[in-house]
Amino acid sequence: MEVRIDDNAGYCFGVVKAIGAAEEELSRSGSLYCLGDIVHNSAEVERLRRKGLKVIDHSDMEHLAGNTVLIRAHGEPPSTYAAAARRDIHLIDATCPIVLTLQRRIRQGYEEMKAVDGQVVIFGKPGHAEVTGLNGQTDGKAIIVSHPTELAAIDFHRPIRLYSQTTKSREDYRRLIANIESCHPADFVAYDTICNQVAHRAQQLETFAQSVDVLLFVAGEGSSNGHYLYEYCRKIQPHTYLIGSAAEVRAKWIAGAAKVGISGATSTPRWLMEEVVEQLMVMSK
Repeated sequence: MEVRIDDNAGYCFGVVKAIGAAEEELSRSGSLYCLGDIVHNSAEVERLRRKGLKVIDHSDMEHLAGNTVLIRAHGEPPSTYAAAARRDIHLIDATCPIVLTLQRRIRQGYEEMKAVDGQVVIFGKPGHAEVTGLNGQTDGKAIIVSHPTELAAIDFHRPIRLYSQTTKSREDYRRLIANIESCHPADFVAYDTICNQVAHRAQQLETFAQSVDVLLFVAGEGSSNGHYLYEYCRKIQPHTYLIGSAAEVRAKWIAGAAKVGISGATSTPRWLMEEVVEQLMVMSK
């Protein structure tokens, strides 16, 4: 049985930047607080926890005056920066540059829409950390749309500016744009704000999925990107299985397979995929 890892799988550069910043601070001080899981992968979160990373939520900041807190790649709303300043908390800002640029664009769009009684619409997952940060640029007044057919909250008689969470499906975003246009909005502009690295992953995965008999897709339970890419793979290669760790691999999945591929989300560490390879080698003996 041939086993290989998808060369394009693994961390996007935004996650690499955030984890690098965390590890640098941990090597220097041995302790660091992080607002939320640094990445949507429990195995990687646990690895960093053993190095001294402590995951906190926003309410914990009340008791962290004078400490250092990491802002992960997903970004944060302006209120988080204000809260840190009030408490003399030092922030290590590891917001993904693409997310940071999008935050600025949404803030600008929001100011423009305020002047003409318009609306900012964000295509994204409600409650997702990135979406919370993006909505914060509109003082929490954006309309959050999670599905291409979810149009009830949009007023088509008022100006609309549409943006997308960086990790959403480009295909779904196009469908949403088409659905809005079909309602003949008075003034509508949609911006291409999906990360190219994420968008291109689907194309790369198509080739990889077609080249193997079985595909094991490694992703954390909370990874939106991971679940989207897994479902994409499954359409191409029906023998695709979603796992969170090597321990979840089942022998029956690979029985009779000549080529087994391993891929993962932009939040999946390389070392976790390598553990799956080791597990497969043990199972094939």
